[in-house]
Amino acid sequence: MQSIETKTFSSVYGPVKSWRFGRSLGIDPIGLVSTCSFNCVYCQLGEIECQSCDRQVFISTQQIQQDLQRFAPWDVAQITLSGSGEPTLALNLGSILTMLKTVTGKPVGVLTNGSLLTDPTVQAELAIADRVAVKLDAIVADQFRRINRPVIKINFTNLWSGLQQFRQCYTGKLAIQTMLLSPWSDRDQATYIGLMQVLLPDEIQLNTPTRPKPLHHQLDARGNHHPDALPYLARSLKPVSAEVLRTFGDRIQKTIGIPVRYPNLIDR
Repeated sequence: MQSIETKTFSSVYGPVKSWRFGRSLGIDPIGLVSTCSFNCVYCQLGEIECQSCDRQVFISTQQIQQDLQRFAPWDVAQITLSGSGEPTLALNLGSILTMLKTVTGKPVGVLTNGSLLTDPTVQAELAIADRVAVKLDAIVADQFRRINRPVIKINFTNLWSGLQQFRQCYTGKLAIQTMLLSPWSDRDQATYIGLMQVLLPDEIQLNTPTRPKPLHHQLDARGNHHPDALPYLARSLKPVSAEVLRTFGDRIQKTIGIPVRYPNLIDR
């Protein structure tokens, strides 16, 4: 288990203003060392410090509940697990979600990369959440490796299989979040729409990297910062235009009728 210095670290942060979830209080079940099964080229945390797909208890549920009390009465629309890496790596994910719902009475969401969804235990624990947003940035294996840079044990076929398995058992609201680093071809868009027609999520969230990527891991990157006034060194990434997102989104909605959301690029 990681040692967490409570004087310098809080597992609860925010509230964060989110275009997807409104005013949200963040829960970080991972801790000071960023740990994830991916190392995405656009990650707002910077380069991931520890790449792993092995589950462990990073921060106790008791510690998270203690940190949570400082933010009462939780004047937010949702409590969201995300933070310093992949939240499903937390072995106590189920107890964290149950505690959050019991203590706050708020809807609880999880942002996940979906890499552990072939694990029935992870599926069952994640199903406790009211909302789950799963990252899907690629439609083929090579694209997946280039953008998400997963640990070697994880491949696109298993990722897609786990996502389908979870969809069949999950009764909450499922969103698919897709980051566009460049405009997709007509064929790639059609392939993606075909996948979504099979999966039938409740919502699709199209995004593009509007936030610069820190040169080194930054815990502060969990929250909101204006891209022109970051308190750390970062490298700007080139986003696609609002028109590209809207055109793709309109095609998705017109073809399969699934609602699509995207950020207001003018305000960000």
